[in-house]
Amino acid sequence: MVPSPGSLPLLEELEWRGLLFQQTDGCAAALAAGPVKGYCGFDPTAESLHVGNLVSIMGLVRLARAGHTAVALVGGGTAMIGDPSGKSEERPIRSADEIRANARLIEAQIRRVIGNALGEGKAASRVTFRNNADWLGPLALIDFLRDTGKHFTVNWMMQKDSVKSRLDAGISFTEFGYMLLQAYDFLRLYQQDGVSLQIGGSDQYGNITAGTELVRRAARGEAHGLTFPLLTDASGKKFGKTESGAVWLDAAKTSPYQFYQFWINAEDADVARLLRTFTLLDQPAILGVESAQAAAPHLREGQKRLALEVTAMIHGEAAAAVAKRVSETVFDKKADAYALEDAVFASLAAEMPSVRVVPEDQMVDLVVLLEQAFALSKTAARKLIEQGAVSVNGAKLGADSQRVPVGEAVRGKWFLVRKGGRDIAVGEVAAPQ
Repeated sequence: MVPSPGSLPLLEELEWRGLLFQQTDGCAAALAAGPVKGYCGFDPTAESLHVGNLVSIMGLVRLARAGHTAVALVGGGTAMIGDPSGKSEERPIRSADEIRANARLIEAQIRRVIGNALGEGKAASRVTFRNNADWLGPLALIDFLRDTGKHFTVNWMMQKDSVKSRLDAGISFTEFGYMLLQAYDFLRLYQQDGVSLQIGGSDQYGNITAGTELVRRAARGEAHGLTFPLLTDASGKKFGKTESGAVWLDAAKTSPYQFYQFWINAEDADVARLLRTFTLLDQPAILGVESAQAAAPHLREGQKRLALEVTAMIHGEAAAAVAKRVSETVFDKKADAYALEDAVFASLAAEMPSVRVVPEDQMVDLVVLLEQAFALSKTAARKLIEQGAVSVNGAKLGADSQRVPVGEAVRGKWFLVRKGGRDIAVGEVAAPQ
C-alpha cells in the first residue's frame, strides 16, 4: 500500500488537504530553502494513542514524504507534568512507572504506523525517535529556572490560550510551567539534532511559539512552527469520539474490525475531508473517489476506500483485508460463508456472539446454538426456525430443520448463523475429545 511520494512541496500539500492552520513568519521560506528537520511530540498519558493523534502522526509522514527529516518525540518527561492545552481542569498525575510503560507502547505504535505508511526502509532513514525523559529527568531545577525561565515573562505566558483559558478555574504552577518544558524540548532538539520546525495541533501553537522564542533567545537560532486544524465532524463535534468512547490505535482496545467500522460509518459530508486528512492517496485518486461517491452515494465508495486505507495503515494490509471481509459478511445477507477464510471466522467469533458447539451423533442442535448465542428460550429458538427466520451458512432452514450435520460446517469447523436481518452468531465445532 506504499504510494509513490507526492510531488507537492509540504505547505502546498497541507494546503490542498485543508491541513494548514497556522505557521510562523518565515516558515514557508525556510521550507523552500531546503530539507529541514521537524518534530512532533506525543505525551504518553495513556497506553495507546487515538485517531485524534493520527493527524499529527500523518504530519510526520507528510514531512518525510516531502523530503524532510521527521522526529517523533515521546514525552516521557512532560507527561509527568501534564499539558493544560485544551483541558478545562488539571490532568491526573500518573506514576513514573506507568508513564515509562506507556512511552514504550506509544513509541512502538508510532513506529508501526509510520512503517506501514512509508515502508520500513524509508521510515528508518527519514524518521528518528527521541524521548524527552532523557534530558528532562536529569535537569536541575535551579539550572532550568536560571537558563530557561529567565527568557519568559509571566505576562507573556498568560496571553497564551492554554493558560488564559484556565485562569478563571485555576491552573497549578505545575501545569503553568508545562509551556517552558516544551520550549526547552525544542531548544534541546535544535542544539542536539538540528531540528528547526515543530508541528502539531492548533491547540499547541502557544507552546510551539514559546519554543521558537527560546531557540531565538537562548541559541540565537531560527526556528519555526506550523499547526493543523483541530478536527470536527460535519455537525461540529470533536472527531474521533463514539458513544462507547475514543477510537484507539491499539488493536487490543479497538479491534481492526471496530476500527474499520468507525470509518465505514463516516457521514457522506465528512468523507472527502477525511480522505484528505487521513490517507496518502494523491489528489487525482481522491478526486476520483469523490466523483464516484457523488455519482452513487448509496454505494458508499468513499467510505469503503477510506476505511480500507486507514485500517491498513494502522493495522497492516492483512488485518485490513480481514476487517473488510468481516464487515461485508455482517451486512450482506447473501455472503457466501464457504468462501470465508478461517481468519474471517475467527474475527467474526471475536466480534459477534460465539458458541462452541458439541456435536451429538455428528449432528449440531441449532436450538441450543440459538439459545446460547442470542439468550433465547428454547421455545423462542424453535419458533424462529419454524418461521423461516434462521439461516445457516447462507441456507435458510426449513420449519423442521432443528439439527444440521457437522459435515455442513465450513471446513468441518464453522457455522455462520443469521437470525433475521443482521443478527449474526458463529458456531465453532468443538474438536473431538
